[in-house]
Amino acid sequence: MASLEDKKQLITRNLQEVLGEEKLVEVLKQRDLKIYWGTATTGKPHIAYFVPMSKVADFLKAGCEVTILFADLHAYLDNMKAPWELLQLRTQYYEAIIKAMLTSIEVPLEKLKFVRGTEYQLTKEYTLDVYRLSSVITEHDAKKAGAEVVKQVDHPLLSGLLYPGLQALDEEYLKVDAQFGGVDQRKIFTMSEKYLPQLGYTKRIHLMNPMVPGLTGAKMSSSEEDSKIDLLDNPSNVKKKLKKAFCEPGNITDNGVLSFTKHVIFPLYKPGDSFKIVRAPDHGGDVTYAKYEDLEAAFAKQEIHPGDLKASVELAINKLLAPIHEIFKDPKLQELTKKAYPPPTKVKGNAAPAVDEVTPSKLDIRVGHIVEVSKHPEADGLYVEKIDLGEEEPRTVVSGLVNFVPIEEMQNRDVVVLCNLKPAKMRGVESKGMVLCASVDEPKQVEPLLAPEGSKAGDRIVIEGYETGEPDAVLNPKKKVWEKLQVDLKTNDNLLAVWQGNKLISKVNGNAVTTKSMKNAPIK
Repeated sequence: MASLEDKKQLITRNLQEVLGEEKLVEVLKQRDLKIYWGTATTGKPHIAYFVPMSKVADFLKAGCEVTILFADLHAYLDNMKAPWELLQLRTQYYEAIIKAMLTSIEVPLEKLKFVRGTEYQLTKEYTLDVYRLSSVITEHDAKKAGAEVVKQVDHPLLSGLLYPGLQALDEEYLKVDAQFGGVDQRKIFTMSEKYLPQLGYTKRIHLMNPMVPGLTGAKMSSSEEDSKIDLLDNPSNVKKKLKKAFCEPGNITDNGVLSFTKHVIFPLYKPGDSFKIVRAPDHGGDVTYAKYEDLEAAFAKQEIHPGDLKASVELAINKLLAPIHEIFKDPKLQELTKKAYPPPTKVKGNAAPAVDEVTPSKLDIRVGHIVEVSKHPEADGLYVEKIDLGEEEPRTVVSGLVNFVPIEEMQNRDVVVLCNLKPAKMRGVESKGMVLCASVDEPKQVEPLLAPEGSKAGDRIVIEGYETGEPDAVLNPKKKVWEKLQVDLKTNDNLLAVWQGNKLISKVNGNAVTTKSMKNAPIK
């Protein structure tokens, strides 16, 4: 039987921080620890999920009782990234893929407990505790707690403020001693420690993993395609993504490839196992490392070439993924994968929004009022406008309207502005938005869209049927979000601005965006 010190070492190794270490020791003196790890069932799990899974393996080796929470209600509240029907499918996918991952690293599933948040988070008792918590927690603390994990916007939804409190209550309702998560959740953990006792509940222990760099050198993200390897990626995709991975010679800090060996490969090794760097004889031949620290030291001294490290990690990753791929040969799981993460589809008419990451709710379109306009000093066809968009200061926007709208008609005019394009230099002047216009090429005609009747600067413009959700802070130019959505933006026979037949309207009063005279013209 493992000693108390051995158990503590297994539980805490490779963690960045432990809050409540004294309590951890006290519990271990009496019995095994009860821990939970939760994941919101939104984006598709990727290779970085092996980092918490390897810690789950550690917890089980230390005799802990481990609960894995599929936080479906949390997922829904996180900016409503997916509808309920889709979340149910994604929760099934998460359960299947995580069980496959644990099978891959030889973790016995019978020692684990799997719970869905909605199994208890919609009960009378839990709901009453949500109200009780909301009566003691301040708006400031709720917003601060979610700063690292809930999307931050100028006008946050109330759901995003509830999210951290729900996570705190989960500790009580899952009857655990400790919660495990990434260090990005530290503010939620400290909020939990502050407020749970005010409800008469025990302060829990908090175990935090470091944030492991993604393959690009930043946090590994489900939404950044090149930053992650999907758990169902085939060997050629693994090779391609690792080839692009950031792995600078001698760099041991921002190195996702090296971090993966530290947090996944080495912790899974049994006594006597070692990590082999495979390389050609003229480059020194194969070399093995029994301890991660020795591998890191060798890489820091540039004794190991990044290409050789990548090739060796590629072999290890494919070995981890092979059992998962075998399990997912099951036709039912293949069908589940397609339904949970369907390819993008278009919506016609008044149909419900497509299950698609590229939806018009990503666009930050607002009513703007031009407070100042002048001709661009370096370009005859461009105006430089100062536009009030309901912010503290007017934004500078450059528009190619000189040949289509006289300057006097641009002064003090209301326009419709796309506000979340990446800022771009236009002949030396940075433009932070785009005035949307109906536009045709032959003969060339351009006409700014007309703001909805009764609207004011800063009013949000949405597409009918896509009113929920918050727009992206900045549209990802690599994903060409604007380009994909723009092709379906036009004016119709009734001079209304529409997207796939759905009107552009004011979120404040429901009135429509229109154009003065141009029918069936693309909006650009």
